[in-house]
Amino acid sequence: MTRPHRIAALALTALGACRGAPAAVRPEPVRNATPPARVVAESAPADWREVPADELLVMELGDGGRVVIQLAPAFAPVHVANVRALARGGGWARASVYRVQDNYVTQWGNGGGGGGAPAAPPAGVVEQPPAEFERTLDGVAPRPLAYADPYAAATGHWEGWPVAYDPRARAAWIPHCYGTVAAARGNTPSTGSGSELYAVIGHAPRQLDRNLAVVGRVLDGMAHLSARPRGSGNLGFYDRARGETPQPIVRVRLASDVPEAERPRYEVMRTDGAAFAAYLAGSANRHDAFFAQPAGGVDVCNARVPTRPRPAAR
Repeated sequence: MTRPHRIAALALTALGACRGAPAAVRPEPVRNATPPARVVAESAPADWREVPADELLVMELGDGGRVVIQLAPAFAPVHVANVRALARGGGWARASVYRVQDNYVTQWGNGGGGGGAPAAPPAGVVEQPPAEFERTLDGVAPRPLAYADPYAAATGHWEGWPVAYDPRARAAWIPHCYGTVAAARGNTPSTGSGSELYAVIGHAPRQLDRNLAVVGRVLDGMAHLSARPRGSGNLGFYDRARGETPQPIVRVRLASDVPEAERPRYEVMRTDGAAFAAYLAGSANRHDAFFAQPAGGVDVCNARVPTRPRPAAR
């Protein structure tokens, strides 16, 4: 048994082995927790799972940047179906990245007003999807974090995703953590079709939780969204009068539609295993040389699920 797996027993005690809400009392710190980077380095292939190709959205930008997004059909099935239809039907043919608001979001789609009239929605796109802002907790068994959260009754991880949930209301949702991708919308009753998307690029704006449909998260290329020049217009929209030019989107495809030889592959750490338990314990109890004072806790947005390109040799 590897060291991270030996630590897992301690991790499960510290993080709560039960499947309900987190303990009201903060757990005792894990004194000999393995640093999270070491847990990842020492993990076994069985500790990871590959992301299906039809759940990877590949966006290519005019400046050569590429952003890869993992879709979340288990949380917003109609919106994700729309995103797939838009990708396959050329729904972003004249789209751009047109909004970058500091410490908040980067937004893209046809709403920037550049490149001519937006393309008509492809066949199969539901223009007014249901409000998929949360899903039922039925069938979802999160590994709970044992620390209080100001925005939800409980938080944890399920099927490789960070989740917030309410055991009494039987509801679960993906929180707005760094890199989260969701469908922009207008005021109610608008829910957003998914043709206009945004990614969180700043401190987690959790006040947005359960107010918009989360469709996924950025797995790779985050710098092509977070490091863009900020827009000087209202809410970070680019102001063309000031010479601020939206970044054109060249192409958006599902990885399953990319030729096999060029297809990107990624994997995420399994969140129901011993390695991830050790990773969480290490994240909450940093004892490596740099840390003079371990935090003794971690919130769901800082307990980021490890992801990586899939190794070529398997």
